[in-house]
Amino acid sequence: MRSVKHLMIRGTNWIGDSVMSLPALRELRRLYPEHHLSLLVTPWVSSLFEGQEIVDEIIPFPSGGLGWRDWIQLRGQLAQFHTAVLFQNAFRAAAVTLFSGIPERIGYSTDGRSWLLTRRARPRSKGLRRHQIYYYLDLLYQTGLSPLNYLEEPDFKPDIHLEAGSKGVQLADQLLKAAGPPSQGPLVILNPGAYYGSAKRWFSDRYAALADRLIDEIKADIVLVGSREEQTLAQEIQTIAQHPLKILTGQTSLLSLMGLLSRCDLLVTNDSGPMHLAAAQDTPQIALFGSTDEVATGPFSPKARVLHKHVECSPCLLRECPIDLRCFSRITVDEVYDAVRAAL
Repeated sequence: MRSVKHLMIRGTNWIGDSVMSLPALRELRRLYPEHHLSLLVTPWVSSLFEGQEIVDEIIPFPSGGLGWRDWIQLRGQLAQFHTAVLFQNAFRAAAVTLFSGIPERIGYSTDGRSWLLTRRARPRSKGLRRHQIYYYLDLLYQTGLSPLNYLEEPDFKPDIHLEAGSKGVQLADQLLKAAGPPSQGPLVILNPGAYYGSAKRWFSDRYAALADRLIDEIKADIVLVGSREEQTLAQEIQTIAQHPLKILTGQTSLLSLMGLLSRCDLLVTNDSGPMHLAAAQDTPQIALFGSTDEVATGPFSPKARVLHKHVECSPCLLRECPIDLRCFSRITVDEVYDAVRAAL
């Protein structure tokens, strides 16, 4: 491995997973400082890595699917690599590296792709009740890329730190200025969405009630964020709320979202990409968990507080709740408000 000068890493497709893979990327940078590290990722997460001084090059992976022309173009871009490390678990991630003629293909033996890999690892972190961060780190250890057994090394401290950068902060300030004059109180961002499904989303009426109470009692400046697909959700919350809210849902890029999270005093969020971005920027946050497991995918930050009611069926990891979403119904507005006040 030490003779290899060009190393390609296939990154993950989602914001949260990308943040959780940062410690493993930093370890590769530390272990192989003389190598040219290239990160193959989809365009919607690429700006997360720009300016972080972790990799030398970002190669865009076609986001609209791979036609034959895309396959051939990608093969030409990847032909220079001798080794590929696959953080993404998909079968296609391994197939692309084989098709591109990369002789050393390293990844987890999941999704029926074991025969496509030359060095394989088996997933262990979940069974050991460790954070997803260690999933990517353990791949390095199991396949000989690192001598350090991260799952058993008590002195190892994973580094997920991200900088929004001056550009991200500038874009965030422009959005905040356009949204209206600031209030006298703290800037609190609410992220009521979650791409995975409704079983990860606290209720709209409770987000609205929380926003009203924060405005009434501490004159908070409330900003809603989320994806374009979540604009209807934001409008629903505004319809229920008694006060006008600043809605930036669907208006942020990844870079400006990072800037907003670096600017705010607190984030209230479901288990989602923005939750992980806030954790990586040391932004105080209250994270509300329903169907998912905060041990595996919770915010990796000492400034985060998780509220999760461990009912008999949780964590179910389902997209939609087949019963009454009792894990969320037991998280009250009063409880979240008290957590916000304590964090502020």
